[in-house]
Amino acid sequence: MMRTIRHYCSRLSIKYILLVVIISALLAGCAGSGPAPSKEIKIAVLTYDEHDTFIESITRYMTIWARQKEKDEGVRITLDIVGAKKSQLTQNDQVQKFIARGFDVLCVNLVDRTDATVIIDKAMASDTPVIFFYSEPVGEDLARWDKLYYVGARSRQSGELQAKIIADALSDPKKFAEIDVNNNNTIQYVILEGEAGHQDTIVRTNVCTSELIREGYQLEKLGDEYANWDRDQAKAKMKELIDRYPFQIEMVIANNDDMALGAIDAIEENKYPLSPFVVGINGTEDALEAIRTMRLDGSVYNDSKGQGEMIMEMAYALGTGEPFPDSIELTFDKYVFTPYSVITYDNVQKYLKQ
Repeated sequence: MMRTIRHYCSRLSIKYILLVVIISALLAGCAGSGPAPSKEIKIAVLTYDEHDTFIESITRYMTIWARQKEKDEGVRITLDIVGAKKSQLTQNDQVQKFIARGFDVLCVNLVDRTDATVIIDKAMASDTPVIFFYSEPVGEDLARWDKLYYVGARSRQSGELQAKIIADALSDPKKFAEIDVNNNNTIQYVILEGEAGHQDTIVRTNVCTSELIREGYQLEKLGDEYANWDRDQAKAKMKELIDRYPFQIEMVIANNDDMALGAIDAIEENKYPLSPFVVGINGTEDALEAIRTMRLDGSVYNDSKGQGEMIMEMAYALGTGEPFPDSIELTFDKYVFTPYSVITYDNVQKYLKQ
């Protein structure tokens, strides 16, 4: 009897083992019939400074895009983001290290837009495509190779729209009277500029004021200071201007939002007797909130989300050897530009919802 039971159990064990083998084979077959795993795409992002608010916004949207792409398509994307602490030499070394590590694409926010030669030389020697962003290289450098691109916005448009914000306010007689405190029909203003030599600094400053003069407004520049896109530096520079002009500053024109907010910090902390009309550029989260609470009079929206996503679309295509998607519209086969738009109290809710 016991021998019969052992024989029966042995037969069951053999059947169980065979069943496991068959199921395993079927599962392996099903897995084999699906798409082969994609290769890893390695994308390096090099910024001029990791503490820049707008650049951080761009890289945040790049990260969101990469994680969503991985989720949707199962592709593995290595996205390595580093800052150069405003040193071009440091950025050049970072490029060399990423190339040595076999990264497929470099996305570079240049420290010095006039000094891209070393990066381009290294990229060409290793056949590594480069997408420059926000800090536009000079045209001659970008034309050196067919795997060099630029993503950003047109600096002139930002200056024009900043002038429009001011002109729209001055066109209202009541608002003009509020701004022109000394009632001399001349707007006395100061400018907080970005980085010396940066194309956005030069163009935004010159275009904004020249557009206002072209519109027929009388302006008097009391002073201008470089604050290097930085809120704390702008606060310190604005404090100096307040000390120099204790009752004269009627308007503050800042090349970006961080500097506009720094100016407001100084105005509020020093209890400046006037309430200057303050405008910035970029439409950062802090700036939108300041516009909503009527501390900042306006900004020009720079599409960090659109730029971040375009950079990643292009980087992914270059890394996989695929053509650019139809959503990427190249100008002169090199440039991708996103449009600016005006933000004031009247429409700030639209941007806050975004």
